[in-house]
Amino acid sequence: MDEVNLPIVPIVLGVILLILIFKAVIMVTEQTAYIIERFGKFQRVAHSGLGFIIPFIDRKAAVMNLRVQQLDVTIETKTKDDVFVNLQVSVQYSVGRQMVKEAYYSMDNAKNQIASYVFDDVRAEVPKLELDDVFAKKDDIAIAVQKNIAASMEKYGYNIIRALITDIDPDHKVKESMNRINAAKREREAALEEAEAKKIRIVKEAEAEAESKRLSGEGIAQQRLEIVRGFKESVQDFKESMDNVTHEEIMQFVLMTQYFDTIKDIGASSKNSSILMPHSPGGMRDIQDQIIKGTYVGQQMDNDVNGPESNV
Repeated sequence: MDEVNLPIVPIVLGVILLILIFKAVIMVTEQTAYIIERFGKFQRVAHSGLGFIIPFIDRKAAVMNLRVQQLDVTIETKTKDDVFVNLQVSVQYSVGRQMVKEAYYSMDNAKNQIASYVFDDVRAEVPKLELDDVFAKKDDIAIAVQKNIAASMEKYGYNIIRALITDIDPDHKVKESMNRINAAKREREAALEEAEAKKIRIVKEAEAEAESKRLSGEGIAQQRLEIVRGFKESVQDFKESMDNVTHEEIMQFVLMTQYFDTIKDIGASSKNSSILMPHSPGGMRDIQDQIIKGTYVGQQMDNDVNGPESNV
């Protein structure tokens, strides 16, 4: 019987040895740390790589994540102008490599503790600001929250890297009111711009019309001046070529020529369809008599005012 049971002992010893080796070797991955306890008391922190512990005496109490982690916290609070808003705050934090022991043993739930600090800081900062300022100064609020949490969590082994306000959500009635205000403001600005454009257009059109009339007036004045000069030259030419022709006959001839030229221009214009006007060959004699009478009356009035010497 003893000879039969003898091979079992080495096998059992070999199995026990393998179990002890398996229990003694630990493999710690990158950006993690193991809390090693001996008989329930903290022994050491095992960082990434190959490590050893005493089986059944030492144990792996916890695995600490050294990566940057993010905690999202939703907070409802009230602004200075009595508007309730929901803020989404994202806190990025990590466990300090040299503070693994403190981070594990100091607090039971680090995330709940960080969330409590966020609640306290946000509800202390936001009520100081009106709703519009909350949107405009959200970065300032985030920096204040970050500084306050970092100072509080540093002694517990946690590094607060950054706090971000990722969303600001006022009450839906407030959002509808803000949208109506913004729409009315934009409509008012559009009306002002449209009125200003209309004003500029009217002013420019008036300036263009005034310039057109000025140029037209100058053209008419120049035209009349040239007509008078032409009349003068025509009378002089007639007097030089025909000594027996009187001034009255020359004037009648010139007026008749001008009369027919005017009728010709009116008929040649494409904008006129028909014109009704009195016409008789003796009409030119009447026009001549009216011009001569007007000239004579003007000379008499000038003699009465300035004396006969003014006609010399």
